Amino acid sequence: MLTRDIDAFVNRARTLRTDFGSPTARAAFLVAPEGFALATESARDNRYMASAADFEPARAMAQHRQLHRALSAQLPVVGFAGDPDAPDGLFPNNVFATAPGRLIVGRMRHPVRQREAGREDIRGFFQQVLGYETVDLSRQPHTCELTGALVIDRLRGIGFCGLSERCDAEGAALMHAAFGLRATLLFDLAPGEYHTNVVLAVLAGRAALLSPAGFADPAVADAICALYEHGLRVGPAAHAAFACNAIALTSDAAWMSEGAAGALGEEVEAGLADAGFALRAVALDAIEAAGGSLRCCVAEIF
Repeated sequence: MLTRDIDAFVNRARTLRTDFGSPTARAAFLVAPEGFALATESARDNRYMASAADFEPARAMAQHRQLHRALSAQLPVVGFAGDPDAPDGLFPNNVFATAPGRLIVGRMRHPVRQREAGREDIRGFFQQVLGYETVDLSRQPHTCELTGALVIDRLRGIGFCGLSERCDAEGAALMHAAFGLRATLLFDLAPGEYHTNVVLAVLAGRAALLSPAGFADPAVADAICALYEHGLRVGPAAHAAFACNAIALTSDAAWMSEGAAGALGEEVEAGLADAGFALRAVALDAIEAAGGSLRCCVAEIF
């Protein structure tokens, strides 16, 4: 099922068993922020990006290394070198994603990011080392920025896809098929939002962390919250601090940036604890100048 019909999607989702796959990844990979600078093409439709003068490459690199060390304490994390000609390359989850046995390569909107999809080292790692099949969406015309646009509940095999300039309906259908999902809900993001994973996180299939302001239709946010025992809404300050750009890489911890964690508020923190998640945070303010945060940095390996 691929639909805009909220009720039809919810009715379908409620019938699904939690047997689609592992709710969390078995490993992850990062791409170093070499050449860290303002990508002017990306800045056209990413209001979270700072001005060029606010980019600090040395601090961004140091924070990225700390992120790598912190995540490596929980699961294997592979690190790839950055490309100075790809200033957004530290956000690989928009370009590369996986399902068991498959590497999926997305179609990026901006040419500055399209070049990332051709990286032979990343493709080769999955093809030659892990033996994964490649599903290459990068050469077709419909924009589909993978797990930036599509938030997936891997436990149930359902997706939440926010449409914007970074993902159109045809691209959403291609991703739905590539991931082999059982049901995907299509909806419009609020004006000014570029990726779903900035306004929604599904954590290990148990909790949804979202900002209602990020959805064009409030009914979509309400429906997603209602699907989960732990549906947690964040306010404007937490939204702006990338609180919904979070990820659970194991069943017992939710990761986000220090700025995001500091803006959550006691009620949401308590909600995460009730859902069984310890809150883990890493300083990423320098990286956030590029318009993304912790979840954007992490490409999951299933």
